[in-house]
Amino acid sequence: MAAFRALGIPALEDLTELFPLRGSFINLEYPLPGGQKVKLWDDSRIYFGNQLHGAGNDRCYGIAADEQYLMVAEYGENGSDAEIVVFKRWN
Repeated sequence: MAAFRALGIPALEDLTELFPLRGSFINLEYPLPGGQKVKLWDDSRIYFGNQLHGAGNDRCYGIAADEQYLMVAEYGENGSDAEIVVFKRWN
């Protein structure tokens, strides 16, 4: 949780728990600048993550991490219009 809070994203200051989540649950499609869409997680693995609501809007922040990478994504209802905020090696 400290690694997520250290990113300085205000909504993540309220992070108090991480839950085990199946990759297929968190594996949204993210658009790349060239128009391609990619999924970054393995559907069959378990990751630690959570979902937090953005203050003052209807967007959510989804966070996920495994042993090597962490990601913060922002998205609308039912995972629509997903955008990667941070994807980096952390451990």
